[in-house]
Amino acid sequence: MVNPWAGEVELVIDGQPRVLKLTLGALAELEAELQTGTLVELVERFESGACSSRDVLALVVAGRWGGGASVTSRDLLSADIAGGPVAAARAAAELLARAFTVPG
Repeated sequence: MVNPWAGEVELVIDGQPRVLKLTLGALAELEAELQTGTLVELVERFESGACSSRDVLALVVAGRWGGGASVTSRDLLSADIAGGPVAAARAAAELLARAFTVPG
Protein backbone atom coordinates (compact mmCIF):
# COMPACT_ATOMS: atom_id res chain seq x y z
CA MET A 1 0.00 0.00 0.00
CA VAL A 2 1.36 3.42 -0.96
CA ASN A 3 1.54 6.48 1.25
CA PRO A 4 0.39 9.52 -0.76
CA TRP A 5 1.56 11.84 2.06
CA ALA A 6 5.09 10.56 1.41
CA GLY A 7 4.71 11.27 -2.31
CA GLU A 8 4.18 7.63 -3.26
CA VAL A 9 2.15 6.46 -6.26
CA GLU A 10 1.20 2.89 -7.20
CA LEU A 11 1.54 1.50 -10.70
CA VAL A 12 0.91 -2.14 -11.59
CA ILE A 13 3.82 -3.40 -13.68
CA ASP A 14 3.89 -6.99 -14.94
CA GLY A 15 0.98 -7.82 -12.65
CA GLN A 16 2.69 -6.54 -9.49
CA PRO A 17 1.77 -3.33 -7.66
CA ARG A 18 4.91 -1.19 -7.57
CA VAL A 19 5.66 1.87 -5.45
CA LEU A 20 6.87 4.95 -7.30
CA LYS A 21 8.36 7.94 -5.49
CA LEU A 22 10.41 10.92 -6.60
CA THR A 23 13.32 11.44 -4.22
CA LEU A 24 15.70 14.37 -4.61
CA GLY A 25 18.25 12.08 -6.25
CA ALA A 26 15.64 10.67 -8.62
CA LEU A 27 14.57 14.22 -9.54
CA ALA A 28 18.17 15.21 -10.26
CA GLU A 29 18.64 12.18 -12.51
CA LEU A 30 15.32 12.97 -14.19
CA GLU A 31 16.46 16.51 -15.02
CA ALA A 32 19.67 15.16 -16.55
CA GLU A 33 17.84 12.42 -18.48
CA LEU A 34 15.24 14.76 -19.98
CA GLN A 35 17.64 17.67 -20.42
CA THR A 36 15.14 20.14 -19.03
CA GLY A 37 16.38 23.46 -17.76
CA THR A 38 14.21 23.08 -14.67
CA LEU A 39 11.66 20.70 -13.28
CA VAL A 40 9.12 23.50 -13.69
CA GLU A 41 9.47 23.03 -17.47
CA LEU A 42 8.64 19.35 -17.06
CA VAL A 43 5.64 20.13 -14.86
CA GLU A 44 4.45 22.67 -17.44
CA ARG A 45 4.66 20.05 -20.20
CA PHE A 46 2.45 17.73 -18.18
CA GLU A 47 0.00 20.48 -17.25
CA SER A 48 -0.36 21.56 -20.88
CA GLY A 49 -0.66 17.98 -22.18
CA ALA A 50 2.55 18.38 -24.17
CA CYS A 51 4.42 15.57 -22.41
CA SER A 52 5.98 12.86 -24.52
CA SER A 53 6.12 9.12 -24.01
CA ARG A 54 9.82 9.64 -23.23
CA ASP A 55 8.81 12.01 -20.41
CA VAL A 56 6.40 9.42 -19.03
CA LEU A 57 8.92 6.58 -19.24
CA ALA A 58 11.65 8.67 -17.59
CA LEU A 59 9.29 9.61 -14.75
CA VAL A 60 8.25 6.01 -14.17
CA VAL A 61 11.91 4.92 -14.11
CA ALA A 62 12.81 7.76 -11.72
CA GLY A 63 9.82 6.83 -9.56
CA ARG A 64 10.92 3.18 -9.43
CA TRP A 65 14.42 4.30 -8.40
CA GLY A 66 12.92 6.50 -5.70
CA GLY A 67 10.73 3.57 -4.69
CA GLY A 68 13.78 1.39 -4.16
CA ALA A 69 14.15 -0.55 -7.42
CA SER A 70 17.20 -0.43 -9.68
CA VAL A 71 15.54 -0.36 -13.09
CA THR A 72 16.32 1.29 -16.39
CA SER A 73 14.11 2.47 -19.20
CA ARG A 74 15.23 -0.63 -21.14
CA ASP A 75 13.78 -2.81 -18.34
CA LEU A 76 10.39 -1.20 -18.86
CA LEU A 77 10.31 -1.34 -22.68
CA SER A 78 8.61 -4.73 -22.67
CA ALA A 79 6.85 -4.41 -19.31
CA ASP A 80 3.09 -4.80 -19.15
CA ILE A 81 1.63 -1.77 -17.41
CA ALA A 82 -1.94 -2.24 -16.23
CA GLY A 83 -4.01 0.42 -17.94
CA GLY A 84 -1.38 0.94 -20.63
CA PRO A 85 0.18 4.26 -21.58
CA VAL A 86 -2.72 6.24 -20.14
CA ALA A 87 -2.23 4.72 -16.68
CA ALA A 88 1.53 5.29 -16.92
CA ALA A 89 1.00 8.95 -17.88
CA ARG A 90 -1.52 9.39 -15.06
CA ALA A 91 0.95 7.88 -12.55
CA ALA A 92 3.75 10.09 -13.88
CA ALA A 93 1.63 13.23 -13.53
CA GLU A 94 0.58 12.17 -10.04
CA LEU A 95 4.22 11.62 -9.09
CA LEU A 96 5.08 15.16 -10.12
CA ALA A 97 2.10 16.58 -8.28
CA ARG A 98 2.87 14.68 -5.08
CA ALA A 99 6.55 15.59 -5.22
CA PHE A 100 5.72 19.29 -5.17
CA THR A 101 2.63 19.40 -2.95
CA VAL A 102 2.89 20.12 0.73
CA PRO A 103 0.61 17.80 2.76
CA GLY A 104 -2.09 19.47 4.75
